[in-house]
Amino acid sequence: MKLVVGLGNPGKEYENTRHNAGFIAINLLLKKYGYQTNKTEFKAETYYSTVNGEKVVFMKPQTFMNLSGEAIRPFMDYYKVKEEDIVIIYDEKDFPIGKDQMKQSGSAGGHNGIKSIIQQVGNQNFNRIRIGVGQPKPGYSLVDWVLSHFTSEELNLLESTFEKMINFVNDWTNGDNFNKIMSKYNPIVEAKK
Repeated sequence: MKLVVGLGNPGKEYENTRHNAGFIAINLLLKKYGYQTNKTEFKAETYYSTVNGEKVVFMKPQTFMNLSGEAIRPFMDYYKVKEEDIVIIYDEKDFPIGKDQMKQSGSAGGHNGIKSIIQQVGNQNFNRIRIGVGQPKPGYSLVDWVLSHFTSEELNLLESTFEKMINFVNDWTNGDNFNKIMSKYNPIVEAKK
């Protein structure tokens, strides 16, 4: 089983906010891969799909961002999901909109959702996809910025950029390891001159 988790806050008022980039990504994944059943369980909305004969669960924790780990850990324990079979998708303020990056393990980097997952899982060894939401504009605190709504142009750019890597689930369920998937989908970084 593979578990793909998009982080965000539940509720209409948070739809299409920068902090909900993970939920937006899950919606795009569901649109592409579909699902057979969905449930509300383990403090999360879960969508059960099958890709290349493997069970894939798409999850939106309903705990609010700072407690995301409280939804993920019980699911992992119940279904015996290993860390290497998880991908967490979340907003990254240090990237501009239009830049997404896959990453294996690492610290929370100040992201409270990731911090909660590290605390609950007990380590940092899980795969991530960071979705660029841009730095706060002048006059915005960080909290106000991540809870602000994308403009329609920003949302279109975010969605079109994420769709370029949406086939990662197909590759993952076909047996590619995450390191190989990262090298395929991450943009090539220009060498420093």
